Amino acid sequence: MSAAVAQTWYMTQRQLMVFVRQPAFAIITLIQPVFWLFLFGSLFRHVVELGGFGTTSYLDYLVPGVVVMSALSSNMWAGMTTLDEIQRGTLDRFLTTPVSRTALMNGNVVNNGLVTALQSVVIVLLGLLGGADYPGGIAGVAVLVLASVLLGTVFGAFSNALGMLVRERESIIGINTFLLLPLTFLSSAFMAPSQMPSWIRHVADFNPLNWAMVAGRSALSADPDWGAVLARGGALLGLAVVAVWLSIRTFRSYQRSV
Repeated sequence: MSAAVAQTWYMTQRQLMVFVRQPAFAIITLIQPVFWLFLFGSLFRHVVELGGFGTTSYLDYLVPGVVVMSALSSNMWAGMTTLDEIQRGTLDRFLTTPVSRTALMNGNVVNNGLVTALQSVVIVLLGLLGGADYPGGIAGVAVLVLASVLLGTVFGAFSNALGMLVRERESIIGINTFLLLPLTFLSSAFMAPSQMPSWIRHVADFNPLNWAMVAGRSALSADPDWGAVLARGGALLGLAVVAVWLSIRTFRSYQRSV
C-alpha cells in the first residue's frame, strides 16, 4: 500500500511539472470563470430581488456556482491527457515498468484535484475582491473547495475511463460538449431553486454538480445546514470512489488489449 501511494505521488509530480512549466495554461483556465463571475454577477445582480437566494448579493450566490462549474469544465477533459499518452506510446512504456497500475491512473486524478483546489481558492479570492461576503468563514470555504475537488474527481476519473474506452479525441470532445451545458443549466448555478420550473428543480436533485453547489453554499452561509452538507458531500464521495474504481477497471482492460 505504501509503495502504491509513493508511486501515485511520483506520477502526480510528473503531471504537476507540466502544469508548472506552462503557467499560461493556469491563467487561461481562469479566464472563463472570471467572465462568469463578473459578467454574470453584473448582468443578473438584481435577480436576488425575486427572493429565494439566501442573500442580498447575487455575487455571494454566484461564487460557489462558478467554483463548481470551473471544477467540472476543467476535469471533464482529463481523458484527453490519457489519450495523448496512449497515442504517444508513453503509457505503453510505463506498462513495461513495475510501477503500480493504480498509480498510473490515480496520478492524473490527484493532479487534477490539486489543480482544482488551487483554481477554487483563486476564484474565491477574486470573488472576495469583487465584494462577495462569506459568512461561513474559512471552514465554509474549505467545504466548498473540498466539494469542488470531489466533483472534479468524479468527472476526471470518468473522463479517464472514457479515454481508455473510445481512444478518439472527437468522441471525447463530442460527449463533453453534449454534457457540459445540460449539467450546468439543470442546476442551481445561476438561479435559486425556488425560481426554477418544478421539473428542473427535481432534475437538479439528481445532478452531482448541484450537490457540490448546495454543499458549498450551505457551508458558506451564516447558518449552515450541516445535514445537507454531509448528505451531498457523502454522495459526492461515494460517486468519486465508483468513478475511480471504474477508471482503474477500464485501464486494466486497456492493459490486456496491448
